Amino acid sequence: MSKGLFITGTDTGVGKTWFTLALMEAFKKRGYKTNGMKPVASGGTYINGMLMNEDARLILQHCSELVKYEHVNPFVFEKPVSPNFAAKEAGEVVELEQVVTSYNQLASICDIVVVEGIGGWRVPLSDKIGSAELVRGLELSVILVVGLRLGCINHAILTAEAIRADGINLCGWVSNQLDINYQHRDDTVELLNKELGCQNIANLDNINALDSKEMGEKIDPSFILG
Repeated sequence: MSKGLFITGTDTGVGKTWFTLALMEAFKKRGYKTNGMKPVASGGTYINGMLMNEDARLILQHCSELVKYEHVNPFVFEKPVSPNFAAKEAGEVVELEQVVTSYNQLASICDIVVVEGIGGWRVPLSDKIGSAELVRGLELSVILVVGLRLGCINHAILTAEAIRADGINLCGWVSNQLDINYQHRDDTVELLNKELGCQNIANLDNINALDSKEMGEKIDPSFILG
């Protein structure tokens, strides 16, 4: 049976995509066929007449199997704004059923699907659904990416509380040092290990210049696999 994981973050721009790619590489290195997914993306450009999101394209390129873009990213919008606003402007509605169908297509041909969310945990996807509804529909556990910078402790603790309040399993977290001048990296990681109460998967240096395979070497996903 295929297993899946959902990657969320304390905010937008904290490194969810880069960690998603690195985790995919970590699984592939261990012999697992791994596909990725970004169900909803805003900020797309037209390539050969097809609207695509750059993060979703990167995930597509790292999939073990040959899959269709629309399965990796069933909902993409041109405007780089909150997806509920982008969808309304495009005259569309993000439908959970379509996301589940695409996920099942990816899961049917691999061992693991790594699913990247959009923005932070509470970003609405439509008037009816957000990340919690999507994760429940896909029956996934969550990994939280924390961008280390001023204010991150509060954001991380509040996000973890929100995930658990929604009845979702928070199975791990990872730090990404966004601010290279942030002076309390080790202290912050130690504090969040206590406060978040879940597996610390990796503590990564700023990953703006990513080598996903090299990053994958630093991640041990064995606790997820059992």
